[in-house]
Amino acid sequence: MIERPAPRRKANDLSRVLNLTLAANERFPLDVEKVALEISRAQCPTSPITKVMGDDLPGLEGMLKQSKDGTKWAIVYNNSGSSPGRIRFTLAHEFGHYMLHRQLQTLFECSQQDMVDWDTLEKQIEGEADTFASYLLMPLDDFRAQVNGHSISFDLLGHCADRYGVSLTAAALKWLECSPNRAVLVASRDDRVVWARSNERAYRSGACFATTKRRYLVPQQSVSHAANRNATRQEGKQPARVWFPREPEHMPLSELSFVSDNYDFTLTLLLMPDAEPRFIRDEEDDELLAPVDQVMRSDVCPGKR
Repeated sequence: MIERPAPRRKANDLSRVLNLTLAANERFPLDVEKVALEISRAQCPTSPITKVMGDDLPGLEGMLKQSKDGTKWAIVYNNSGSSPGRIRFTLAHEFGHYMLHRQLQTLFECSQQDMVDWDTLEKQIEGEADTFASYLLMPLDDFRAQVNGHSISFDLLGHCADRYGVSLTAAALKWLECSPNRAVLVASRDDRVVWARSNERAYRSGACFATTKRRYLVPQQSVSHAANRNATRQEGKQPARVWFPREPEHMPLSELSFVSDNYDFTLTLLLMPDAEPRFIRDEEDDELLAPVDQVMRSDVCPGKR
C-alpha cells in the first residue's frame, strides 16, 4: 500500500519554499501554472508536468494525465465560461493530485459530482487535492495576517479573494477556519438552502445543516430572506433560534448576507458565541464541515472574480 503525503503539510512545505524564492509582489495571487511546471521539474525531473492548457471538457473541471511512455504529465482545465478564480483553484487541485497521488494512477478526471456519489478512495483523494489547493493558494498564516484584528465583513473577504485570486466563496470558507467562535456559511437561492458549511466549533454544538439529507428553507425572520433584503449586502442581529431552534433562548446570532446578481445566489455568514459541544463529530459527517471540497472550485457567489 502506497502511503500518501499529508495535503496540508505538503502545501505548507511548498509555501515556505515559495516565500523564500518569490518576490513579495509575485507571491499572491499565485501563478499556479508556473509553480507546477517549475516544482515538478525540480522534484521529479524524470516525469514532470510539461504542459498546462485549457480546453472544452464537458462535465469536467479539469484533469491530470500522464503520457503513454510515463515521462511527463499534463494539466488540462475547463476554459468554457470559467472565471479566473475557478480556473486557479482547478489548476491547484490538479497540481495537488500530482504532488500527492501520481503514484496511484495515471489519469485524474475531476468534476463537481457530489462526494457522496464517489467510491471511498476517490472521495479521499479528491478531498485531499482540494485541501492542498486551499492551503497552497491561501496559506493559513498569511490569511490570518489579513483578517486578524478586523471585524468580519464581505468587504474584508473581498480583499482576501482579490489577494489570492480566488472566489469570494473560497475566501469565506477559509475564514471559517480562522473564526474564533462558531460560524456557519450558507448559500441559498430562492430562499432554499443549496449548501451550508460549519466550522468545527459550530458543528460540535449542533449548528449545522445536513443539506444532502434534507431540504432547508431560509427563515422568514432572517436578513437573508428575500422579503427582507433591500440591499446587496446586509447585516442584522437576532436570536440564534431563528436559524437553529435548539439554541438557548438567550443566544444571539449575527447575520451577514451578500447577494450575487451574477449567479443569483445569496451567501450568508451566521456568527454565534461559543457553546458547549453537544456531540462528537463522526467522520461520515465531514460534508458538514469546512474547508469545503467541491464548493471551493465552484462559481457560487464569486462576485466578479
